[in-house]
Amino acid sequence: MILNLVLLAIGFVLLIKGADWLVSGAASIAKRYNIPELVIGLTIVAFGTSTPELVVNVLASFKGSNDIALGNIIGSNNFNLFFILGIAGIIYPLSVKRNTVWREIPYSLLAALIVLLVANDVFVDGTAGNRIDRTDGIMLLLFFAAFLYYAYLSTKTDDAPEDNEEIKVMSGLKSAGFTLAGLALLVAGGKLVVDNAIDIARTLQVSEKLIGLTIVAAGTSLPELATSAVAAMKKRSDIAVGNVVGSNIFNVFFILGLSAVIKPINYNLSFNTDCLLLIVGTILLFGVMFVGKRHILGRLEAVVLLLVFLGYTCYLIFEAV
Repeated sequence: MILNLVLLAIGFVLLIKGADWLVSGAASIAKRYNIPELVIGLTIVAFGTSTPELVVNVLASFKGSNDIALGNIIGSNNFNLFFILGIAGIIYPLSVKRNTVWREIPYSLLAALIVLLVANDVFVDGTAGNRIDRTDGIMLLLFFAAFLYYAYLSTKTDDAPEDNEEIKVMSGLKSAGFTLAGLALLVAGGKLVVDNAIDIARTLQVSEKLIGLTIVAAGTSLPELATSAVAAMKKRSDIAVGNVVGSNIFNVFFILGLSAVIKPINYNLSFNTDCLLLIVGTILLFGVMFVGKRHILGRLEAVVLLLVFLGYTCYLIFEAV
């Protein structure tokens, strides 16, 4: 058990470092070939913080651990919404841009609603299969393509956030080395996380769903936590909030969509409660934008988000006992 926990922690470290190296190497290669920083930001950098979830999901799907795959995505989105936004909002009240309020938050709500709809086949065609199949996966990927197109267009407006991060250009060999090493670390870390998460669930005699919604989801969301916390400390509210909302959209439409295309995912109906929490939480986030100071997530609201997450975690644990 202790060894499993140590190996799980090592897996998370490898995932985070692998994502960092992959982004650094790939961004450097793109910059060397004169690919615009705008395109790099919308693809490589945005992709980077979600690669831990992607690798874990793909490996879990191949192993048939559907509850870990689903728990990772749904749990990560709840962790992002309630815990990370809560922490960032306590560090510094978050001013949310108009585009995020009217487009990105509703789009993340749409993502949560679509998961609930496509996973519950009984709602759609009356069957009781309840799984996210390849057709559903393709539909999710099409929604992701639409979001990328919107993100590209939004950067053309004055309301789009500026990215002042310098992309470090390395030699071709070093760039390739960082990229390949990052991929290797991601695969190795992902395997450690999935294998040891399954072993921990069996040892504790709890469901893989619980492990996926809690330990795995929190671990794969560490890059988002670091990004939003640092952005809040630097008073970069647009990055702190955009990182969370964008990650939730990315997780559902791209990662879950790609996972389903690779291998259909059987859906445990008990995940409906977690999806509903995500939906309600996203609606509340949207509503908060019009209460008190307009388009501001204040410290009081941030504390409420954290308390909801604490209560939700306690509910998951007591339900499993």
